[in-house]
Amino acid sequence: MTNTSAFNAPLELAADAVLVVIDVQQGFEDHEYWGERDNPGAEQRIGELIEVWQATGRPVVTVQHRSASGPLTPGTPGYELKPVAAAVTPDLHVTKTVNSAFYGTPDLDAWLRARGASQLVTVGIMTNVCNETTARMGGNLGYDVIFPIDAMHTFAMAGPDGESIPAAELSRATAAALHTMRFAKVVTTEAVLAAAARPVTVG
Repeated sequence: MTNTSAFNAPLELAADAVLVVIDVQQGFEDHEYWGERDNPGAEQRIGELIEVWQATGRPVVTVQHRSASGPLTPGTPGYELKPVAAAVTPDLHVTKTVNSAFYGTPDLDAWLRARGASQLVTVGIMTNVCNETTARMGGNLGYDVIFPIDAMHTFAMAGPDGESIPAAELSRATAAALHTMRFAKVVTTEAVLAAAARPVTVG
């Protein structure tokens, strides 16, 4: 397998590239429930991308997770979107009960295909769960998935041996798997913003 730096690779952004903002919900502020997180600047980066998408007229999809219990339960404050996502009037809003945004309502894949969209930029919470699952499925479905790793975050988790794995290590493992196995282009927010500022070369 080729060991190349995705961060340094040229990035082309389609005029209709879809920003998919996954599960940016208030319930993830419950750190007693979730534990230690990484990347405290994730929400700022998500906001920067949303701002550019709105300024350039590119479509935005928001995704909201419905849990049967816990901090993301409908009807609780935790279910609501954080201000950075709540301020958006999305082109599509998807609700889901599983990890992938492709298994939600309305059908994200059908909506994308109806638009003729082929490029997705996925951001949100959590890096190695709903973001990674959506990126993997998007790649399998034939979409060009861009994964700005600093516009998302996750939490520490216990492995099957009971040992806690730090959030940053989990994010790094996600980046390695998506990049090496070519599910997605793992990049920085700066790379996406720079591409958005250049004349469109694909679409």
